Amino acid sequence: MRLIMLGAPGAGKGTQAKRVAAKYNIPHISTGDIFRDNIKNKTELGIKAKEYMDKGLLVPDELVVDIVADRLLQEDCKEGFILDGFPRTIPQAESLDKALMSMETKINYAINIDVPDENIVRRMSGRRACLNCGATYHIKYNPPKKEDICDNCTRELILRDDDKEETVLKRLEIYHKQTSPLIEYYGEKDILITVDGTVDIDDVTKSIVEILGA
Repeated sequence: MRLIMLGAPGAGKGTQAKRVAAKYNIPHISTGDIFRDNIKNKTELGIKAKEYMDKGLLVPDELVVDIVADRLLQEDCKEGFILDGFPRTIPQAESLDKALMSMETKINYAINIDVPDENIVRRMSGRRACLNCGATYHIKYNPPKKEDICDNCTRELILRDDDKEETVLKRLEIYHKQTSPLIEYYGEKDILITVDGTVDIDDVTKSIVEILGA
């Protein structure tokens, strides 16, 4: 089972990717994790990627695809995988298709977690984080016992810059411009699954599993 998880920032795709990976016993592959591993282990690809990142430049699509393809060749991906955070653009999706074709395989489903922008802004601007122990909360869905104080270590909780409304809106703007065209791309290939991401987390997982099969 070879899957791609799609969705706007804050739609919950990371959470669902982990759940689906656990359910089907396939690796959850986050591009952020692959990059960190390659850089930490000083692989040839990692060294190349770090050169761009150190200069504040975006890593070229060709190199990103090489890093992802290298990960997909590893033994634990033999029975499948779920990609989270990649591809982000049509050119990346096309390059991924070519790389998989050379491996004599292809993506089975692209799962789109559909959440309206206004819900995402409300979700993300309600997040609070503890910089001391890393715990996260939500003022509505998962509030701390004492307002703005971490349950674990009693330090003050903050609203991270990434979660501020103006930042979220900017991230959504970039998403709609660059990444949402992938929905049409995979729809035309007839492998797109769209699920309602506004319902309870367990119900989102249930919807995905019902479509994929037990």
